[in-house]
Amino acid sequence: MSRILIVEDEPKLAALEADYLNASGFEAHQIADGREVVPWVRANRPDLILLDLMLPGRDGLDICRELRSFSDVPIVMVTAKVEEIDRLIGLDLGADDYVCKPFSARELVARVRAILRRPRREIAADLVFHEDHSVKFDGRLLQLTPVEFRLLRALASAPGRVFPREKLLAQLYEDHRVVTDRTVDVHVKNLRRKLEEVRPGQELVRSIYGAGYKLEL
Repeated sequence: MSRILIVEDEPKLAALEADYLNASGFEAHQIADGREVVPWVRANRPDLILLDLMLPGRDGLDICRELRSFSDVPIVMVTAKVEEIDRLIGLDLGADDYVCKPFSARELVARVRAILRRPRREIAADLVFHEDHSVKFDGRLLQLTPVEFRLLRALASAPGRVFPREKLLAQLYEDHRVVTDRTVDVHVKNLRRKLEEVRPGQELVRSIYGAGYKLEL
């Protein structure tokens, strides 16, 4: 039985979601305070998270960002914000899908089923990401800047997948500053050097001409 975590501070909506999910054969759990989400996920390892954006205690986008530092659990953002920028920021942080309020509970269950049927990408097993922004690669600690940490985490979320420069740029700077595509190239060069200190002679971050970058381990 798949375990679904509902992160929602509207009691009636959370109860409705839980009722439909439980009736559909899922095991639904509810959390209303954003500060409780990450510890609960670490302890209970849900199969999917329905994550509201506007929460007491902690913002949903911030929660999504931290979850992606250690987990590839599917995340569906549930939000009343329909502006395009919110959608783009959420998906760039690693959300799998969006549901905008108001929504049909039956549609929500259908989306949950569809996402759980997808093959999941896996964070590379040779890399271990920690909450303090440190990374171990083949058991050795990497000394990375915060930007290099986010770059490596993004590439490692789907080893072998090509990430366009613009998508990587969206994840590198938390203040969403405006920078050029070549900024990514500089950080990739520095990251390559640090990875090659662990595996000499191997180009682990490959440049795909006209497309972007991918991580090969």
